[in-house]
Amino acid sequence: MNTTAILAGFTAWGSSVIGDWGYLGLFFISMVSSASIILPVPYFAFVFAAGAVLNPLLVGVVAGAGAAIGEMTGYVIGIGGKHVIQKKHEKLLVRTESWAEKHGFFAVVVAFAATPLPDDIIGIVGGALGYDVKKFFVACLIGKLALNLALAFAGFYGYAALLSALGGG
Repeated sequence: MNTTAILAGFTAWGSSVIGDWGYLGLFFISMVSSASIILPVPYFAFVFAAGAVLNPLLVGVVAGAGAAIGEMTGYVIGIGGKHVIQKKHEKLLVRTESWAEKHGFFAVVVAFAATPLPDDIIGIVGGALGYDVKKFFVACLIGKLALNLALAFAGFYGYAALLSALGGG
């Protein structure tokens, strides 16, 4: 199977899912994907495809909001496991807290949320350190909005060009 056929199949599948669930489906896929910690579920391709067929601004905002809510799972795990983390990794946690205070934990959360870096770990650390939940969510939301808006607009502007470059459009 050639690349064009794979992209065409993906477009058909993505259009079907988007057609059935629309923005609500995109919100839940982003939320569930970001909430999974043990088994990471990539949703980037879905946001890219949705941006090609729906309003990319709304796609980025809906997917970003869902992803930010999903990232709260790591934060909650950090709160719940705070005592275990402190016992097993006390020195590392103290160094991390010192580093976070020096460099600004808010900016670190934004940077991890806006990139494919493992932001689940940042959420766990934030919860274990007792970082303010509102600040954590806002930082996560800023990063996830930036990431998902970029993906959605990349899909909007790039999907047709990619398909054409591969000889399928």
